[in-house]
Amino acid sequence: MPAGDIGVGGREIGYLFGQYKRITNRYESGVLTGKSPKWGGALVRRESTGYGAVFFVEEMLKARGAGLDGKTCVVSGSGNVAIYAIEKLHALGAKVVACSDSNGVIYHAGGIRLDTVKRLKELERRRIRHYADEHPDAKYIEGGHVWGIPCQVALPCATQNELDEKAARSLVANGCIAVGEGANMPTTPGGVKVFQEAGIAYGPGKAANAGGVATSALEMQQNASRDAWSFEHTEEKLREIIRGIHNDCYETAAEFGSPGNYVIGSNIAGFRRVAEAMLAFGII
Repeated sequence: MPAGDIGVGGREIGYLFGQYKRITNRYESGVLTGKSPKWGGALVRRESTGYGAVFFVEEMLKARGAGLDGKTCVVSGSGNVAIYAIEKLHALGAKVVACSDSNGVIYHAGGIRLDTVKRLKELERRRIRHYADEHPDAKYIEGGHVWGIPCQVALPCATQNELDEKAARSLVANGCIAVGEGANMPTTPGGVKVFQEAGIAYGPGKAANAGGVATSALEMQQNASRDAWSFEHTEEKLREIIRGIHNDCYETAAEFGSPGNYVIGSNIAGFRRVAEAMLAFGII
């Protein structure tokens, strides 16, 4: 499912779609997703990976009789996934106190000002260190990472292997109760083991960051029917999809004797789905 990722946003998707249109002399909007809503893109696609990761964490906490309201959170990164994870965390009553980029970390005990992060990153394309220039009560840590900052919820939303065993132990020691992966494979195997041994709610990226590809499918659905949904309708569809993914993982883990283990639940649920399709199609 062709869509954006690190370094590929709506601008680049536009270039790719323009070239596809030029080469084929056809207007087939469903061949690429993450397009501008002005020419076939879906509302919520930009926000979907970050929103989806937060929805998954919300479901994990609900399964434990808790919620996001009032929770202190840290989010690694300050790109598309991180920005919209922060936005949805704030909307659900949580407080995000730290975010980062490849140079360092901003810690703002009073809560990250998302409008400043959006302007710096989406409009001005500047580094996160400039956040501290505008908010003197915030602290910039050159070369640091968010994992040493006390929090209850952590969302790694930057890049692969950013959260290792040492960082995981630091999170657990500081009272973290839930981790939801917004990036692809951001936690190393050693870090995953620490989370599982500690018994915290850990949502692996194969489940927790499915919001992006899910909304790409919703975008293709709209393109195929020549329809355009409202932001609210698309967000609710995304939320339903993430809730279904969570429930599949949760119930499968319990079925196989590992209640609350979303790694086992997502692996077995995913394998089952593929295996059942292969059998149904006569491949095996």
